[in-house]
Amino acid sequence: MAITVIGVNDAKAVKKYSAFLAVDIARTSYFNRKFMGDGPETNMPIQRLTELENDAGEYISFDLSMQLNMQPIEGDTVLEGKEEDLTFYSDGVYINQMRGGVNTGGRMTRKRTIHDLRKVARARQTEWWSRVFDELFFIYLSGARGVNSDFIFPTTYTGFAGNSLSAPDSNHLTLPNGKTSANLLTSDVMDLNEVDKLRALAQVMGGGTQAVPRIQPISINGENHFVLLMHPYQVFNVRTSTSTGQWLDIQKAAAGAVGRNNPIFKGSLGMYNNVVLHEHEAVIGFSTYGAGANVEARRALFLGKQGGVCAFGSPGTGLRFGWHEETRDNGNQVVISTSSIFGIKKVTFNSLDFGVYALDTAATAPT
Repeated sequence: MAITVIGVNDAKAVKKYSAFLAVDIARTSYFNRKFMGDGPETNMPIQRLTELENDAGEYISFDLSMQLNMQPIEGDTVLEGKEEDLTFYSDGVYINQMRGGVNTGGRMTRKRTIHDLRKVARARQTEWWSRVFDELFFIYLSGARGVNSDFIFPTTYTGFAGNSLSAPDSNHLTLPNGKTSANLLTSDVMDLNEVDKLRALAQVMGGGTQAVPRIQPISINGENHFVLLMHPYQVFNVRTSTSTGQWLDIQKAAAGAVGRNNPIFKGSLGMYNNVVLHEHEAVIGFSTYGAGANVEARRALFLGKQGGVCAFGSPGTGLRFGWHEETRDNGNQVVISTSSIFGIKKVTFNSLDFGVYALDTAATAPT
């Protein structure tokens, strides 16, 4: 009986599994699934840039047009010569290739057919790529690698594709109770007062004549929202410092919100003061805060629109991920590798963060 076999590195398998991998990662990655949108008008915290997916190049530049701040000319006073120049601030992101792979071993150690191996390899590499992207988003948006012990990337990691890490500027970093990293106490933990503070700072900081980019809210069905992304230890502190009724009210606020089917609301902890609360274990941690350099802290991220960018380049297939299969050891071993050409960066204009505010609080494991 004739059987159709798609062998190792067959072009049909390559394109099929490249496409499957891209879909799987988009569904699995936390940031891809919840906070990413395409193009300059996206209403999400992460802007995906697609200009290099079909064109050659390794760098995408994007601009911010600042508000006008000239004093109006009144009556018949001559306007000529008093017009204001348009002011633009620029930023950009580089892309480069990143790769990973699995060696399925020799014939005697494999208990599956090549088609099963593709499924297993796709599942494992989907998980791996999702971790890669989520860790990079946390690292870049936080402007630090931190001390997270379960990351793929080492604590010495300084960035990818020539996109350097940018620490939060003084306008976009706050700590509880007026503290600094040098005098933070273990009692300076996350609570709802900090959420109120961030919301107030976002409303009044920048814009107008200050030449400071103002964090833009995420508009969902005409209502303005922000996102606060916290570590589980920070969430624990919020919940234990808030009465049961208050926490239930927070959850009800998100459940009854207009546009609750938006990805921003799905899977959230709740909503407080129009700030949608989320948690993730990969929020960046530090271990040397306080006067004794021994206070553990976590960097919560207060997100508006376009706080970060992600740009892709195609490996020549028209897809964001490449899939390659080959045999080694005279055909005894099958190796399946995947690749992507991309870059990630926090958006900064005029050396100031644009759509993200960092909040460092003490955060230790509950006892």
